[in-house]
Amino acid sequence: MAEAKRDFGKRLREITFKALKATIKGVLFYGIYFVLSSFLAPISEVFPNFQQVIEIFVMIYIILIITEELTSGTIFQYFFNTARALFMISYLIFSLKSGVIGITFQGVSLIVDLRLFLAIAMLLSLLGLAKSTLQAINFLNEKAEHTRI
Repeated sequence: MAEAKRDFGKRLREITFKALKATIKGVLFYGIYFVLSSFLAPISEVFPNFQQVIEIFVMIYIILIITEELTSGTIFQYFFNTARALFMISYLIFSLKSGVIGITFQGVSLIVDLRLFLAIAMLLSLLGLAKSTLQAINFLNEKAEHTRI
């Protein structure tokens, strides 16, 4: 009975620590966004929906960070890490419209080619995807080694 109480207390402490760590990571990421948003405000005048696109990205990214941290130590951590990498790739493609952006500002038409930036960002996200996949395989491999028959 005493062992069960001690195990419950240990588990509760672990869950509380995970929740605190996830909250701190989420608040830090939002703080960074809050500081950078003041520098990105002038861009919102040129791009009409830029602020909304960034806010949606930050919101979903923070949710994925928090769920990944809450599920740390389980296989679901790697699923959320993979989801974060896939989200990053798809959101870059969606928001940058395949890398070529055309803007008309005060009668001047400007076309910006961001395909090189998009390719580099997608390759880095693919690297993160491969890393999370290999970490999941390693996690399952370690789990299988501990439970020998």
